[in-house]
Amino acid sequence: MSKDDFSAHTPMMQQYLRIKAEHPNQLVFYRMGDFYELFFGDAEKAARLLDITLTARGQSSGKPIPMAGVPYHAAEGYLARLVRLGESVAICEQFGDPTAGKGPMERRVARIVTPGTVSDEALLDERRDNLLCALAQHGDHFAAASLDLAAGRFTVTQLDGHEALLALLERWQPAELLYSEDALLPESVRQRTGARSRPVWEFDAEVGKRQLCQQFGTHDLSGFGSPGALEIAAAGCLLQYARDTQRTSLPHVRGLRREDHNAGIQLDAATRRNLELVQTLDGRDTHTLAWVLDSTTTAMGARLLRRWINQPLRDRTTLLQRQERVARLRQGWLFEELRRVLEDVGDMERILGRVALRSARPRDLTRLAQSLHALPRIHGLLDDDNPVLASLKKSLTLFPEEADLLQRAVIENPPMLIRDGGVVAPGYNAELDELRAISQNAGDVLVAIEKRERERTGLSTLRVKYNRVHGYYIELSRREAEQAPADYVRRQTMKNAERFITPELKTFEDKALSANSRALALEKTLYDELLEKIAERLGLLQESAALLAEVDVLCCFAERCEVLGYVLPELVDEPILEIVDGRHPVVEQVLDDAFVPNSLHLDRQRRMLIITGPNMGGKSTYMRQTALIALMAHIGCGVPAAGARIGPLDRIFTRIGSSDDLAGGRSTFMVEMAETANILNHATSESLVLMDEIGRGTSTFDGLALAWAAARHLGTELQPFTLFATHYFELTQLADEMPAVFNAHLSAAEHEDNIVFLHRVQEGPASRSYGLQVAQLAGVPPIVIRQAREKLTELENGAPGDPARAAPAAAASPLQPDMFAAPSRVEQELRQLEPDNLTPKQALEALYQLRQLL
Repeated sequence: MSKDDFSAHTPMMQQYLRIKAEHPNQLVFYRMGDFYELFFGDAEKAARLLDITLTARGQSSGKPIPMAGVPYHAAEGYLARLVRLGESVAICEQFGDPTAGKGPMERRVARIVTPGTVSDEALLDERRDNLLCALAQHGDHFAAASLDLAAGRFTVTQLDGHEALLALLERWQPAELLYSEDALLPESVRQRTGARSRPVWEFDAEVGKRQLCQQFGTHDLSGFGSPGALEIAAAGCLLQYARDTQRTSLPHVRGLRREDHNAGIQLDAATRRNLELVQTLDGRDTHTLAWVLDSTTTAMGARLLRRWINQPLRDRTTLLQRQERVARLRQGWLFEELRRVLEDVGDMERILGRVALRSARPRDLTRLAQSLHALPRIHGLLDDDNPVLASLKKSLTLFPEEADLLQRAVIENPPMLIRDGGVVAPGYNAELDELRAISQNAGDVLVAIEKRERERTGLSTLRVKYNRVHGYYIELSRREAEQAPADYVRRQTMKNAERFITPELKTFEDKALSANSRALALEKTLYDELLEKIAERLGLLQESAALLAEVDVLCCFAERCEVLGYVLPELVDEPILEIVDGRHPVVEQVLDDAFVPNSLHLDRQRRMLIITGPNMGGKSTYMRQTALIALMAHIGCGVPAAGARIGPLDRIFTRIGSSDDLAGGRSTFMVEMAETANILNHATSESLVLMDEIGRGTSTFDGLALAWAAARHLGTELQPFTLFATHYFELTQLADEMPAVFNAHLSAAEHEDNIVFLHRVQEGPASRSYGLQVAQLAGVPPIVIRQAREKLTELENGAPGDPARAAPAAAASPLQPDMFAAPSRVEQELRQLEPDNLTPKQALEALYQLRQLL
């Protein structure tokens, strides 16, 4: 709808169209009485997304105007659904007095709700961060900024290459992602839910620097790690977008944290997905590492735990400090006492964010008061004599004045919204108490006035009455009206009575008739003042909230150690990865039977394990549990093992499972090779690499050659700690050629064509694959199994047929020669020959000699 068409509409629709023109990319919730209405394309889209009725209103160009609406009191539920779908909504509210003036009531956009800037409790998942992110790009260099608006956490980081960018987005999982319209990003990034292009000028570094300095009240950004121009550009765009959507300042965003990309153990996007840290491969929240570890008491603790899981640290000082605190909390089950108190702590982090944005609701304040009253008890439980916990105690500020203020100001169980009134506690404000008394006890006041006036005047017919036309008045009979006192002012003459007003009654009338509205207005003013008072110590309150979240996670770690039998690993400086009787943290929780533990030892002399064994035998579980144990050790948590010694790690890589990328035009094998290339290009001697079945997506010989070359490169050139699972038995020969490579296998037993998986890791290569037995377990028809056995016998005996992955016995078959056996005498002689230096006679003699060798 163009501006030229506005004149054809009613004044109210003209107002709507002007507002919609300012927000073309957002759904406009246009307040009309008790409903938010949507029109034209917005109505059609909302009806489809929300499954609400599409109606019509008036006409445009001779056609009905599509219209849909939602009740304002139920709007939050609809907003939540739209936000989850990645939509943004401009909330257009009514302002002013509807009875004043002519024409449509004034309406303005009060706020814009977007997936990355929501702060309302009903629109958020309390146990997950909700991040607004922005990307700035210069060639292959990227800067990323993230803002958790609900908590005020602001972060920037810099990284190189698309793989690092994808890994970061997999970790942050932004609800909304901003990027410059001229950015050259992978299509998978542009197609993310909530991804939005922004004008190039919004990424101006100079403008961004001024905005950030203004936000933090500083002269420059040196106090925040001196972020580079690219980081400032991303942060500046993000800050401006947040301000524009909130239509207010952001006082709780008090600083910028610069994240060193190399400070943590790096995990690429594929590794994060494969290890199922916070979400399974099919998108579920259950049966993940976070699902097992999360016994936190508070929502902010749960979010912090997920941040720790997503960003394991390399800093041994921080990790050892966490371990020491967990060990202290386990003494005398101190963690249980703290957890009982933490049950009284609400989501302070997000409540304080809403206080800063002046959108906190009454029940937010009662939860905040309850949380502040819990602080002294937590303070008392943190041991002064133990330096490990004393530092936590020292950092925990108490807020007795704020706790007392909130308790005095807000009733124990307030209504949901301040507009409903009845939030401010009796006794907090004398004027409010008087207005409420007038409004609630008008009848009693009138009775008291009537009694007093009768006694003063001695007039027996005196009555105090009220009607809507004349308000409050004193009525006297015609007989006694002549005896009315001098301060009685005649208001109305009736046939048999006279009606009067007195200064006292007039004052009461003014108060009574406006008491309710005045009480609501005064209560809103008092409530706003209360938010201002709490916000005065916002920084210290946020610090205490962050500390409580950390205490909660440390108590969670202590509880998991006790309940699940975890041990704190030994972090050492030597290159070693030693796990005694390790277990998979997730699998052991979902198994009906006892989990079979397995050990692992890798060090300077033992860098790689070639792991063979049957499918379903447990190779992938063994490999994943190794990575998860290593990761858990680097968040300060106990690990599921009898013991562990872990040296320095810089990265964890996994190449596990098969998947395609049809949207990106990549086959399963292409994805496999891309992930393999990433590992071979970035792994170091301090990395942990898990490789599972490399080469399965192509022909036997191609796949075998690729797997052999990749394993050899890892074992000779890069030398990371490597677990290399394969069904190519030829690779087991690498252990004979390379001193740091060893064989291991998952054991199984066969009984009358049936297979029993023992899930025990043993030294040496497996004897066979048991592929047909596994196929039989999977329900492959018996006739197919029988035919497969016949074909396998032909292949093992060297009969004609297509080459396939054969058992070890077939390795020497003409169909699948041993590709990696030692070179024969003929090959050695051929390599030594220099044909260009031979005379014809010498060449003929050499040919006879080679023939004789054959």
